[in-house]
Amino acid sequence: MTVEAAVGLGANLGDATATLQRALTDMHQTPGLQVLRVSSLYGSAPVDASGPDYTNAVACISTKLTPLALLHALQTIETRHGRTRPYHHAPRTLDLDILFYGDETINQPELTLPHPRMHQRAFVLEPLCELAPDHMIAGETVNRWRQRCTDQPIERMTNGPFWTPSSPADSR
Repeated sequence: MTVEAAVGLGANLGDATATLQRALTDMHQTPGLQVLRVSSLYGSAPVDASGPDYTNAVACISTKLTPLALLHALQTIETRHGRTRPYHHAPRTLDLDILFYGDETINQPELTLPHPRMHQRAFVLEPLCELAPDHMIAGETVNRWRQRCTDQPIERMTNGPFWTPSSPADSR
């Protein structure tokens, strides 16, 4: 079974744009996962954290992986790109969060879906609105939630997708 999901991407250490591009390539090359669409890049200040500003984007994907297998694949990609977890909300070279996985609701110690705070974060909602403005989160559309986060400054850094697969999608 193939499921459409969304992944939030962020980085605020090193060359964030290059890291996000390489992470998307890694995601696209992961068996059972295909990147379908990618938002523009956005810049925003950290929320509930310190450190440099973040570069963020969202990718809609198609996957045959289970939610936990997808989480583990994304964590492997984070580690490959130097992600460490010295403390909660530490600055990071790469952050990959599953925002939603089809219409599944999961509440486990390792994974909560849909992402429990995405509807409160402009840095998630703004790029997600480019790709799935009518997707429902907690009874409201992404676009409606985005309208409620206008107090969070966010800057569009690119106009349109900043990454595309270099070769046609294969039959994963």
